Amino acid sequence: MAGPIEGAAGVRGSRIADEALLDDPDALADNDPGGMLRFTASAGAQVRESASLAAEANLSVLADEGRPRAVVIAGIGTAGRTGDVLATVAGPRCPVPVIAHRSAGVPGWVGAADVVIAVSASGRSPEALGAAEAAARRGARLVAVGAPDSQLQSVAEGVRAPFIPVPRRAPARASLWALTVPVLLAARTLGLVKVNEADLAETAARLDADADRCRPAAESFVNPAKALALGLSGSVPIVWGSSPLATVAARRFGDTLSANARYPVVTGALGEAGRGRVGLLDGVFGGLVESTRDIFADPEDQSDATRLRLVLLRDGGLNADEDTDEPLAVEERRADAVQTLAERRGVRCDVVTAEGGSALERLASLIAVPDFASIYLSLAHGLDPMAVPAVQEMKELSNQ
Repeated sequence: MAGPIEGAAGVRGSRIADEALLDDPDALADNDPGGMLRFTASAGAQVRESASLAAEANLSVLADEGRPRAVVIAGIGTAGRTGDVLATVAGPRCPVPVIAHRSAGVPGWVGAADVVIAVSASGRSPEALGAAEAAARRGARLVAVGAPDSQLQSVAEGVRAPFIPVPRRAPARASLWALTVPVLLAARTLGLVKVNEADLAETAARLDADADRCRPAAESFVNPAKALALGLSGSVPIVWGSSPLATVAARRFGDTLSANARYPVVTGALGEAGRGRVGLLDGVFGGLVESTRDIFADPEDQSDATRLRLVLLRDGGLNADEDTDEPLAVEERRADAVQTLAERRGVRCDVVTAEGGSALERLASLIAVPDFASIYLSLAHGLDPMAVPAVQEMKELSNQ
């Protein structure tokens, strides 16, 4: 195993993944001292707890002034991703624009006719605080979601805006569902999204079931997350979503692969890929390197060649109305075409298919296994998925 990287005390790991480690529960526990696997397995519990906390908040005041002109979800990182989730669950028929805003303050057009939802796991991110303060100055309706007894709660209480306290039981990147559910329920109060208690219960149950399938004690040949992690080992991952919902899940997988496993990754929608990025399959890490691979050679003799690994997240949609049947059919044909292109070029492809009876549950089914896979990939390389020294160093350098 490699020693510490110069200038970054505590950074340890191996360039080559140790596949055997993933089937050793004791070794997994030793390499995950912060408990990222445990936090990720709490996703279902996060849905239930946040739904309960949102029910206790005074969200009804949001509806007193009627439907807003637009909704802005302000936050960074995982908090910012909640805005993407809301937009995709609300769908194209949402009566008002839903905008994820990832910088300090709010867009210049925000005013009294709009709603700003400020989200921060810690309750102190500059982006969320700046947005909450700007919303208050401009007279926009405000909702805040974050850690209790935080700066964000103080700002919200200062203008008598609803605040949903979300206890910080895990790192922000493992708290997606804890932060997302309050945002969805605030939007439901405004009449923008149809998410009922049954949807939440089924989503939580789906996340529980996937956590069980991906548990550390389940061996690689029956554990979909471990199998996905081993397939991605040593590759340059490309993660594409076949629909807007699947694209949100693809970008979430990019977030966790980068933060947990420290892998560079390309993410996006298949529609965007077809406008140029699909050419990656022909490139120096795709078809060109695969064309030189000797299928009879020992894989270890070819380990220095970096190759693409395609992960396709497919979502066939839910009982589409007649006016949306054709776009869904186009998405399905496009996904089939990309799988065929990858096969022709020898680029390996993993497929995760959405399941469930609601948009929220289907999204959960596309996020859960990849979340675990990013952690298993980190552990296989001897990395601690909880500790990211570069993040702390960047904060220290930026604050000088």
